[in-house]
Amino acid sequence: MPKAALSTGAVVGLALRIVDDRGPAALTLAAIAAEAGVSTPSLYKHVRDLAEVKALVSAAVIGELADRVSAAVMGRASDDAIRALLTEWRAYVREHPHRYAAVIQRPEPRAAEPGARLLDAINASLHGLGLDETTAVHVARCLRSTVHGFVSLESEGGFGLPVNLDESFELLVTMATAGLRAALQEG
Repeated sequence: MPKAALSTGAVVGLALRIVDDRGPAALTLAAIAAEAGVSTPSLYKHVRDLAEVKALVSAAVIGELADRVSAAVMGRASDDAIRALLTEWRAYVREHPHRYAAVIQRPEPRAAEPGARLLDAINASLHGLGLDETTAVHVARCLRSTVHGFVSLESEGGFGLPVNLDESFELLVTMATAGLRAALQEG
């Protein structure tokens, strides 16, 4: 990439390519500079430091995930919407395991907007369940924890037994939707 084409967006694009090809641990300013064909100090015109690059990468990935799950839940309701949310989340991680592993899981200011869009998608999957605001937060946390745990273990090879993972995921989705229905009936 010629120096003239370097920008913050280009730096993030190069960082995503490094993450995709070599994993998040390979993401360094030196690696980005080498990809760009510039010296490392040239990057400082576009990003403050590696922490900023990682935050920008995380925000980009959350934005991609938000777009995917938003499209998946659109026009769906109840169990069908929750199933679509969880299934599309898993599909994204299966396609981009290294990107997902690069996501900063704690609140990060640069990810506020895409994080809000992801939360909107989760809340859209809950539309029609008649949840009050506090209950919706609890349910969103539970769904996120459920899918994040499964996809993280799956992408890192954490399921070593020779039993079909798709069947396990289907059971997880069934348990999540049935458990939510049961909890709402009790509450």
